[in-house]
Amino acid sequence: MVSFIDLIRNENMKLYKRTGTWVMIGLIILAMSGVGLFTKFVLDSDAHINWKEELKTENMQLESALKDTEQMGVGNDYVEQQLAINHYRLENDYPPVHSESLWGFMIDVTNLTGFVALFTIVVAAGIVANEFSWGTIKLLLIRPVSRSKILLSKFITTILFAIGMIILLFSLSFIFGSLLFGVSGVEQPHLVYQDGQVVEQNMITYIISLYGFNSIDLFMMLTLAFMISTVFRSSSLAIGISLFLMFTGPQLVQLLSNYEWVKYILFANTNLQQYTNGTPIVEGMTMTFSISMIMIYFIIFVALSWVIFEKRDVTA
Repeated sequence: MVSFIDLIRNENMKLYKRTGTWVMIGLIILAMSGVGLFTKFVLDSDAHINWKEELKTENMQLESALKDTEQMGVGNDYVEQQLAINHYRLENDYPPVHSESLWGFMIDVTNLTGFVALFTIVVAAGIVANEFSWGTIKLLLIRPVSRSKILLSKFITTILFAIGMIILLFSLSFIFGSLLFGVSGVEQPHLVYQDGQVVEQNMITYIISLYGFNSIDLFMMLTLAFMISTVFRSSSLAIGISLFLMFTGPQLVQLLSNYEWVKYILFANTNLQQYTNGTPIVEGMTMTFSISMIMIYFIIFVALSWVIFEKRDVTA
């Protein structure tokens, strides 16, 4: 009797036997190395050396902008918070995090989760559709295992691939950052403005939170690609639609941000950072609302995948 663990192990073996999988992993490492080497040897910024003077100049500009908004009777919470953080840095001798440092490099590398999303979409789009195109789906379904378990093993394998890529990105960014920029300033905290005061947070915790926020969009696009792959049995269609929506969805939401109904679109809710360091796309939106909408879309995508895969006739 084939166990569920055996199914997941088998799917992982098939995934990592493919040359394309290792090419994707290599490209992620290459991209991260390129960011590090460019920052180390090409960027060559000295702004962090005279950071106190730079910060004082910035504060003057922020205070001027704040006065202008106050005269117009408009508040500017972001400017006030940034001023408070800047004053806190000057008082406690905490320089801003710059790219040519371990923490700065690790923060910059979080932007590469976009590449992880792209490669994960490719995996999710092919893990079911390729079984149909290669004709191996019949061999898979004659096993004494339910279709639900087979599909779930493929979905979990895709999620494990995405999580593995994120962990790899985080781990190697720390190693590369330490080698290229050293570990000086590793004790520096991340500063946030909460409840009317500046609060110090652990920098590693902050960086992990960035990965968490960025991963929401990743996992939703993964689920969408998996659903399209299962429903239409076409990896190219799943890749095309998913990538198109990933790149154009947020821009479309911005264009339609004046309409109240836009808050029900998936891409208006996947960026939860709009609630922590920004303003919601539509006034009145809350983090609870966005999380609820994400869960609704997730359930719809998963339900469509399971229902259609269970009912599909593959005997012909």
